[in-house]
Order: sequence, then structure tokens, then C-alpha cells
Amino acid sequence: MTNTDTDAPAMAIEAHGLTVKLGNYHAARNVLQGIDLQVPAGAVVGLVGRNGAGKTTLLDTLVGRLTPHAGRSRLLGCASTDLSDAVRERLGYVAQTPDLFEGLTGLEHLERIGRLYAGWHEPRARTLAARLGLDLGALVSQLSLGDQQKLSLVLALGHDPDLLILDEPVASLDPLTRREFMRTLFERRWINQPPRTVLVSSHLLTDLERVVSHVAFLREGRLQLFDEWDAVAEHVRLLELPVGSSARPQAPGVIACTEHEGRVRVVFDARHAEFASTGGRALALEDLFVELNK
Repeated sequence: MTNTDTDAPAMAIEAHGLTVKLGNYHAARNVLQGIDLQVPAGAVVGLVGRNGAGKTTLLDTLVGRLTPHAGRSRLLGCASTDLSDAVRERLGYVAQTPDLFEGLTGLEHLERIGRLYAGWHEPRARTLAARLGLDLGALVSQLSLGDQQKLSLVLALGHDPDLLILDEPVASLDPLTRREFMRTLFERRWINQPPRTVLVSSHLLTDLERVVSHVAFLREGRLQLFDEWDAVAEHVRLLELPVGSSARPQAPGVIACTEHEGRVRVVFDARHAEFASTGGRALALEDLFVELNK
């Protein structure tokens, strides 16, 4: 049966042909190149890639901080370049570098930022701060980078957003605090609320593997792979073959193909590969990241 508009899954994030160039007119370079992405509502997506792959640029473009040179994107059905107040009410965003006021305390941040959101819930924000071990009475200028990250996370979650976009949100947090934060990603204020959609960029792949429903791999501004993590874990394989084998970088199903010490290492999707529908070994998220970035 063909899906109709009513039974197709709603998309919380959409990008079509998204292209971004940075630099001056004569030396501009493509940081994002034709990104197509559709994230269903309720998904938890891990965005991974090497430094410089374009992750921060993609997130900044999705939330409207950057204007694309080509293509378009939408959050919760609204164009990223013109997000409505209603959509901003439903969005939580944490930048890679905390965007805070050094002369204010954490509590003053909660009071001032909270006024911007109709759904702000001060007790929820204070409880989260306590769980993360954050001193709300200290000035931001006196906080460590890790505590500034904690404050940014509290501010992003205090209004219980439907969509949360996070750029390396836990890089400076200790393992126990990271675990506590990961729990909060899935907590909603009221029972029977739909699950929150999360797009999170992180190099902490072991943490991501525990919580993501989808993974998106970026390399040199291009989307290498986007799929449900369960499907990737089941169908994406690594196979080593002798040089001169039938595996080719452009063959159907081949995601990456590299040569090392007289062997060809092929990462392929068994659902689509013609040369090897069986064989190979499954890869953990960290191992897959390594193979896709050789």
C-alpha cells in the first residue's frame, strides 16, 4: 500500500540540497555540499564526523544562524531562515562554545532566559542543575568550561523543548555527569507527551551508541551515511578482499573502499551490495567511524 500524507511519518528536521560556503568571494570553499536529510519526529540522531567535516556548520544552518548558499532546511515544518516564535518555543539549542553572559550568575540566566519561553518551568531547571552538580549562585566568569556547558544544557532544557539540537554538549563533562545528562534527554515534563527529537553532534561515540536511534556520518561536507542505527548494526559490514577484487568504490552498496597492506577494506551495506550479500563482520559505532574516515 502506498503511504499517503496522513500516514507518512512527520519530519522534525528536513534538509534538501543544503550547501554552505565559507570564506571570502575569491577563496570561498564548500563546507556543506548538497546535504539531504530527513529526521522523523521522536528520533535521536548522532551526528558524527572528523573535525572540519561540517557538523557545526550544519547545525548552525539548521537553526538559522547561517544562511545556505543553496538548498533549504526546515525545523518542525518551518523554514530555518525564518523560524517563527512558535517554533522557537519548541526548540532547544546548545552551541559548541557556551553562549552566556559572564557578568550574570547561573540563577540570573535562568530568570532572564526563562522569561522568553511560555513553557519555562523554573523548578525543572533548578532540579536539572542540581542533578548535574551546577552551582547556580556563581558568576559565569567563575565557572569552568564544563560548568558553563552544564548551564547551557539547563537553559536548553528548561522549557521542555520538542526538538533539541546539541553541538558537542558534553565534551567537557565527566563520565558520571554525562550519564546523568543522557538520562535527561528522554525525560518529558508531562506523562504521555510524545518523545523528544534530538540531533546531537559528539565525538564520544560510546555514549552515543547507547542512546541513538539513527546515525548520520559527515565527511568533507557530504553526508556519507544516514540510517537507523539498528539497521546499520545489522546490515553494514566490513570485508577484507585481495587487491583486484570485484569491489569498487562506486559499486552498489559500497560505502567506503580503501587499500591497506595489499588488502582492500570494503565497508558495504549488505542490503544493496551486489558483490557480497553475505560475509564480513559487524562494526561498533567507533569502529565504523574509523573505517569511514581512513
